[in-house]
Amino acid sequence: MILHPTVIANLLSSYVGSFMLVYAAYYGMQIIRHWNIESGDELQLILERKTYLISTLLSFVFGLQALSLFLFVFTADSLTKLFVGAMCAAGTLNVNEFGYPTLMLKIVNFILAGLWLVLNHADNQGYDYPLIKKKYLLLVAVAPSIVLETLLQSAYFLKMEPNVITSCCGSLFSGEGGQSSDGLGSDIASLPAMQMMTIFYVSMAMTLISGLIFYLKRIGGYVYSALSFITFVISLISIVSFISLYIYELPTHHCPFCIIMEGYHYVGYVLYMLLFGAVVSGIGVGILMPFHYVASLKEVLDDMIAKLALMSIILYGLFSALVTYEIVFSNLIM
Repeated sequence: MILHPTVIANLLSSYVGSFMLVYAAYYGMQIIRHWNIESGDELQLILERKTYLISTLLSFVFGLQALSLFLFVFTADSLTKLFVGAMCAAGTLNVNEFGYPTLMLKIVNFILAGLWLVLNHADNQGYDYPLIKKKYLLLVAVAPSIVLETLLQSAYFLKMEPNVITSCCGSLFSGEGGQSSDGLGSDIASLPAMQMMTIFYVSMAMTLISGLIFYLKRIGGYVYSALSFITFVISLISIVSFISLYIYELPTHHCPFCIIMEGYHYVGYVLYMLLFGAVVSGIGVGILMPFHYVASLKEVLDDMIAKLALMSIILYGLFSALVTYEIVFSNLIM
């Protein structure tokens, strides 16, 4: 293993988070089985005290989980100089078979952690904790995924060998085809840039219009939530397909990682933060929609859902504006 401060920070945060999640999931299963707010027996009183502690712990853990995605990418980028052939995080993640699976799982867990925080916040607004069993069911489902992420990340860092020759982003995200550029990255990079630009702006326009209709008229919440996720996926593909080209001002450079570097003013971090914040708040709308019937949440839930929708609309709007700015003011002409 490479003893680097950011590597140690990644591993430490992951193990602390996983330990807390296992602890919380254990009591979460008891809450799922035995919670009864109308009961005054000893077990119910114990569970009520435990849920205060667990909610506080999980708010910290899931907040840390969200930050860990960006810390992981930053760490991979900072280790670039240690590996021959690596020019950015793309090459560092390719030094062994655990790098990219860890990244994919971190993306999934970021969204799941964000949705749990949304559900937990809504539950805390009700005097009788009406969503407590549902949020702990989600916790029990999310905990194994985060523990698996910790194991994959550990294997990735522990199996790092400085003498490994890895691939650069030019070969991993090449749109020119050929044996050296096989893989999902090169397949996405080879998508026609202008067609992908059209798909991106059409999907973004549909999502923003749907979001505004829901925010103003309170109809189509599930449609907006679904469109929000679809646009998130299209946006990630678009970063590789055409957005990165205008940032680099090179028609052949499709890397989704170099844009986080200082030379490009760290614009990648801004793009990814806007995008991930937008999808969590957008899907959060659909997560909370089924609970309109809950009596203790009727007065606050509509306002919370509206705020989530507005936040998602603003974040997607800012993402689109930044992408458009990079395209308009780029020296690249496609």
